[in-house]
Amino acid sequence: MRTTTSYLSLILLLLMFSFGAYAQPKGTASNPHQLNASPSTIVWGNYWSESKPALTIKPGEYVRVHTLITSNPERLEGAGLPADQVEKELRDVQSITDRGPGGHLLTGPIYIEGAEPGDVLEVKIHAIDLAIPYGYNAIGQNGFLSDEIFDRKMMIIPLDKQKMIGHFVNGIDIPLHPFFGSMGVAPPKEAGRWNSAPPWIHAGNLDNKELVAGTSLSIPVHVKGALFEIGDGHAAQGNGEVDITAIETSLKGTLQFVLHKGKSLKWPRAETPTHIIAMGCDRDLNAATHIAVREMISYLMEEKKLSQSEAYMLCSLVVDVNITQLVDGNVGVHAMLPKSIFK
Repeated sequence: MRTTTSYLSLILLLLMFSFGAYAQPKGTASNPHQLNASPSTIVWGNYWSESKPALTIKPGEYVRVHTLITSNPERLEGAGLPADQVEKELRDVQSITDRGPGGHLLTGPIYIEGAEPGDVLEVKIHAIDLAIPYGYNAIGQNGFLSDEIFDRKMMIIPLDKQKMIGHFVNGIDIPLHPFFGSMGVAPPKEAGRWNSAPPWIHAGNLDNKELVAGTSLSIPVHVKGALFEIGDGHAAQGNGEVDITAIETSLKGTLQFVLHKGKSLKWPRAETPTHIIAMGCDRDLNAATHIAVREMISYLMEEKKLSQSEAYMLCSLVVDVNITQLVDGNVGVHAMLPKSIFK
């Protein structure tokens, strides 16, 4: 009798396993959704309210995403990369014909159920990993000094994942701090098919090197489902990104999408373990700086209950106002508030 009971228990366990009774629910931290790079999951060069979702998730769920280097096999090989090191996925997506107006390869869109205009989408960046052992830097025609430096040099930079350094030239190694240069949602419908290069109220090509693993980016939602896209992986970058590229590379990341109802934002905002970051973007650097400082004042008034004058004074005392990038059409400025000052 005991043997029969044991056999029945074993059969029951096998049946439960077969039907997924013990499988972790999809979208959890231990079993995230997988969004790989392919011709059906890459948007070439735009954020747009009419893009078809590549993945639909519920608020709070996790996604493991693969993004591709912003280049093409011919350019990489022309710069000296062996052909067998070009990712198969990068070769595959060259078949995409619906391109532009920008040039970034963006994975997505991800549709978040329940997201509506006026909500805030918080993207928590739990992990970022190098997907390939190299990156590149190239001097672009729209670089900050493009009217002075005409050499369009492109350099392949080997990446050491164990030491987390990039070998630039003999005697110069660059510490790696990977981040996604472009993370954003669809802009308002009336903006149309938005070029992936200039960042704006939808976030997008922020090129903010502070957005490493362990940080979060909050973005105002403009269309139903938000339609989040991500790409433009960077292994390292200096503030300014003056020649128009960082160490461009492919990345894999684990993200969690948290939806905030009844909480509004005008511009993207970020949080790191040590700082609150307000951002501003505009074609004019002075205007972008005004936006970033005003956004920080708004944060201090809303979250810390300071008066406008108190918030303005505190910005002058402790907030660092930095140039994010100077080369994306809309330049970027970010204001960094240290959280350590608050008891």
